[in-house]
Amino acid sequence: MKRIFQILFSLLIIYNCGNTKHASFENYIDTTDKLINEQKKQTFYSEDQKVFVSNEFSGARINDFEKINDSTVRVFINPENEPINNSAYYAFKIWSRSPKTYYINFDYPEEYNHRYVPKIYKDNSWTILDSVNIIEQNDKTSIKLSLNNSPQIVAAQQIEDYNSVISWSKTLDAKNSNLVHFDYYGESSEKRNLPILKLNNGETKNKDVIVLLTRQHPPEVTGYYAFQHFINSLIKENNLSKQFFDKYQILAFPILNPDGVEKGHWRHNANGVDTNRDWSRYNQKEIKQTVKYINKYVKKNNSRVIIGLDFHSTWYDVFYTNKERASTTLPNFVSDWFEGIEANYPNYKVKEASGNSLKPVSKGWFLKAHNAVGITFEIGDKTPKENIELIGNIAATQMMELLLDTKN
Repeated sequence: MKRIFQILFSLLIIYNCGNTKHASFENYIDTTDKLINEQKKQTFYSEDQKVFVSNEFSGARINDFEKINDSTVRVFINPENEPINNSAYYAFKIWSRSPKTYYINFDYPEEYNHRYVPKIYKDNSWTILDSVNIIEQNDKTSIKLSLNNSPQIVAAQQIEDYNSVISWSKTLDAKNSNLVHFDYYGESSEKRNLPILKLNNGETKNKDVIVLLTRQHPPEVTGYYAFQHFINSLIKENNLSKQFFDKYQILAFPILNPDGVEKGHWRHNANGVDTNRDWSRYNQKEIKQTVKYINKYVKKNNSRVIIGLDFHSTWYDVFYTNKERASTTLPNFVSDWFEGIEANYPNYKVKEASGNSLKPVSKGWFLKAHNAVGITFEIGDKTPKENIELIGNIAATQMMELLLDTKN
């Protein structure tokens, strides 16, 4: 009997050491695994039209293909599972044996609409499809393409797959090894390594931490671009950056949902779950390991998380904030930061949507788990790349100046 108690006691210790304390939210959301409709990887072929359509590449999404007439086809785009946001994502390659003009009708399940303006990849570059080649009629969307025997990609957004994120992260480390430290901290449900960028000057003890997250939702690449520019500004070789990293450090997570990205999902991970609803119970590996890593890191370094920024995309630029600020480490940060952004970005007006997080989202987790400022940093689907670069750079610079209080 004594031996049994010893074993049970040991198991309890092991469980508690590996267990991560849950964060409490008012509205519980079930984030246990859900069934998904796996997309069959294949190349469709219309024999009489001599046209090929393929989803056999990373980040592709097309579920079926149907001829309408000699010059028109319908492509069927279905979500990975439901319920799900109205964020109909698509990506496919298309080519023909001989040059021709071709029309493609997009077909989604009845309750979903066409959201993203098509992006075209050909001749080794991405462009936005000209509006003259987009036909909107009776709530349906069609596009006109010029085809030949060179495959081109038609996609809802420029594809930034898992390998491209890893490549960017490693290159950033190689070029800035004094500040950028690339590593892996876990693995996804489909066993892809989860990357992290630790930005610090080599001294990590007793320094406050700012956490940056992105790519929880696969198609939201404009938020990822803002994340990239934000980091690029942080690590510029200037006096502001040096002073900042003398006092602070960054934990940056460049792709929290690699499986969803690779599978061409509209929103969810490989288990059919919205990872940005799992910041309470941590049922999904990606979030559980991220939370565990952050908590362990700050404890090991006697640090505090003071700010958490989660970069996403939506219809327009907007910052989702928590109403509760008095209890945070930086109660005036949000208003001061927004004021600084507007002062340095001509004709830019910050759109803020403030509300206490009732659902288990990341911005609420930063508040509830760390008394930190939590913000969802959303970039518009159609925001031009030069504007994304500008807001990313200005937001990072104003954060550094504000935290260093150099303006006073």
